[in-house]
Amino acid sequence: MMTSPSISNPVFVAIDTADPAKARALAIAAGPHVGGIKLGLEFFCRMGPEGVRQVAGSRPLFLDLKLHDIPNTVAGGIRSVANLEPYLVTVHAAGGKAMMRAAADAAAEAGGRRIRLLGVTVLTSLDESDLHSVGQQGPAAAQAQRLAALAQESGLDGVVCSPHEVTLLRRQCGPDFILVVPGIRPVGVAKGDQKRVMSPGEAMLAGATHLVIGRPITAAPNPERAARDIAESLAA
Repeated sequence: MMTSPSISNPVFVAIDTADPAKARALAIAAGPHVGGIKLGLEFFCRMGPEGVRQVAGSRPLFLDLKLHDIPNTVAGGIRSVANLEPYLVTVHAAGGKAMMRAAADAAAEAGGRRIRLLGVTVLTSLDESDLHSVGQQGPAAAQAQRLAALAQESGLDGVVCSPHEVTLLRRQCGPDFILVVPGIRPVGVAKGDQKRVMSPGEAMLAGATHLVIGRPITAAPNPERAARDIAESLAA
């Protein structure tokens, strides 16, 4: 297991709602049993930085914005969220080396808690036919490897990848490269719109650093119990 030494619990709960009251309630329920809170584009566009502060509080924040634009604009985006002191921020690795380098430079220049930048490789909602339809040839794993190598060359701290690429990317990128893995589904939980999934324990054993878990916690009848059960299964 490759858990970050600064966060002992590898799980970030993905709170994918634009409802601030619901988001706060989920953060409170899951908070004691996860390593941090992930808030994404939907929430950020509606509630902005102040809403993020209210939900995340003092917990480690994964700000999943998946920035993808010209280098100067992405660098400006990183500078704009730096005062939130996020632990993790995402950009699309497909934006290219210059864009990722500009983002890494902006993160390095920001004060406060160091931002760890992640490149998004291949979304877990995509399979081989989806990639082919947008002109990307070859299997998803090969595309993830190419983008992970580019992200590492560009100075990023890690990537977001599906659980099925973890072993390959751990071997390719070494022990210190952060691998954040969505598409996590405990045994018995429906896949939903995720096409490439794995259980929490399997993903950690494969070499994941952090796990992103949303609906198995947030859509559970008892989110607090669901988060606790996952934490206990990983501890065991």
